[in-house]
Amino acid sequence: MRLTQGAFSFLPDLTDAQISAQIEHALNQGWAVSIEVTDDPHPRNTYWDMWGMPMFDLRDAAGVMAEVRAAREANPEAYVRINAFDSTRGWETIRLSFIVHRPSKEPGFVLDRIEEAGRIQRYAVRRRSAA
Repeated sequence: MRLTQGAFSFLPDLTDAQISAQIEHALNQGWAVSIEVTDDPHPRNTYWDMWGMPMFDLRDAAGVMAEVRAAREANPEAYVRINAFDSTRGWETIRLSFIVHRPSKEPGFVLDRIEEAGRIQRYAVRRRSAA
């Protein structure tokens, strides 16, 4: 199962040249770029680990790509994503977020339906085992 979160998630994985072009676009808009990593991509897990500090003053995609490569090498079996923040209104708003690295095996998720008294139905999302 392929994880689909963020922009471009239904497309084939972006090449480094395509990733660099998206970073250039974000930087040209004046957006700050940050890199995040996680091994728990649950849809409700919005708190991925930051890779370094947000790159507020960076104006060249090569610097971001160097950090992306370092994050991939340090976390080969984790998800790595890029976020681009727009702070023009006085607060940071994510304008672009996309995954740039995936683990070799993506176990995916299972949706469990739980029936309770009174015809109540509840749903839970859990991670499928990697085995």
